[in-house]
Amino acid sequence: MRSWAPWLALSAVVIALDQLTKHWIVQAFSFGESLFVTPFFNLVLAYNTGAAFNLFATASGWQRAFFITIAVIAAVVIVHLLRKHPGKTLFNLALSLILGGALGNLWDRIQLGHVVDFLQFHYAGYYFPAFNVADSAITVGAALLILDSFRKPAVET
Repeated sequence: MRSWAPWLALSAVVIALDQLTKHWIVQAFSFGESLFVTPFFNLVLAYNTGAAFNLFATASGWQRAFFITIAVIAAVVIVHLLRKHPGKTLFNLALSLILGGALGNLWDRIQLGHVVDFLQFHYAGYYFPAFNVADSAITVGAALLILDSFRKPAVET
């Protein structure tokens, strides 16, 4: 049976990259400040008290505890799955990215009460909601899980 420690190490790298980039943007920008980088991409300091795309951001405050609880439960389930299936490379890559992203955003929610977002794409006056490295890792991880679900099951070693 292969070790699941490398998958946790990958999650730790995601958390570190996420927190370093958030620290940099918070130090370099004021809330709401934006820097035009390309005709389709900005850096912007935004805070998200809700979920993806600011869903529930205007709720009365219950969402913070709710999203912290969801992240903790997801982390426990993901660690269990990583331990149970250490040899499933694509599956574990996906879970590691999701775990790192979830814990990166969890740290923000616990420490700051909101998630720091700073990457923003736009086109023809339409602005995609700002996001961060953790959100990117979660999205890529989810896409890899979908891809993995279409693969034939391999015999686990």
